[in-house]
Amino acid sequence: MGRQYSGTAGRIENCQVGVFLRYASPKGRVGIDRALSLPRDWADDQDRREEAGVPKTVAFHTKPWLALDMLARALDAGVPARWVVGDSGYGSDGKLRRALEARGQAYALAVKSTEQPTTWPPYGPPGQVAVADVAAVLEPEQWQQLSCGDGAQGERLYGGTYVPLRPALADGWVHALVIRRSLTDPDELAYYLVYAPIDTPLVEIVRALGARWTIEEVFTLAKQRVGLDEYEVRSWTGWHRHMTRALLALAALVLGAAKGGIQHPPTRTPRSCPSACPRSIAS
Repeated sequence: MGRQYSGTAGRIENCQVGVFLRYASPKGRVGIDRALSLPRDWADDQDRREEAGVPKTVAFHTKPWLALDMLARALDAGVPARWVVGDSGYGSDGKLRRALEARGQAYALAVKSTEQPTTWPPYGPPGQVAVADVAAVLEPEQWQQLSCGDGAQGERLYGGTYVPLRPALADGWVHALVIRRSLTDPDELAYYLVYAPIDTPLVEIVRALGARWTIEEVFTLAKQRVGLDEYEVRSWTGWHRHMTRALLALAALVLGAAKGGIQHPPTRTPRSCPSACPRSIAS
């Protein structure tokens, strides 16, 4: 709906950006909600709004706000979620994290190396510390090899470590930092802020982080089998209608496969569409 940053393309271009809520379990994964991100200049342009059919009640909201709104709908509807995971666009949003904490919802959210979470006794002095600085002072014995699950080329193995940062307001819960390191390039690090019960094993947290890759497959499946990216709509209603139908069709395929009714759904050759540039948060 305008020139904006596309996570899919990795640059600013003329595109539509959607926020998607996706779900993964041992029985399968599927998309369960979607929202079109309305750029601020569109939200403030009445002529554009009318031409695209944007409802009067729709205002500009950030992508983390849209994600939290969808998460709230899912959790309020009783969707069981052991973890909420997402990329740094969501992990760096304090309002989203605090809202999940208020619900008692565990999360493992990626953040940038410059993120400065708060530390507190007994895990550290009162203050803030950049996550990259935490990684810089770790001793070799603090790292262990962990599996993030199977990938296209076999098991995804990384070095990992868990660093408690401060006690949570809820009894028995803790704020922590998990750092993932490439086995072949020790300088390649990824950082995750974690909110979870104190006794949560690191292997469980890493398994939750690994679920993000399986959830990413939702887009591949949706593009190949239900035409998620095969649209050229330019209206608010048209975008939501197409995405809803595609996700519903994919859910039907997943349910059918889980029940043994569909063993090998036909795969179609995906056709790229420059207007479809989705971003995601997953639970």
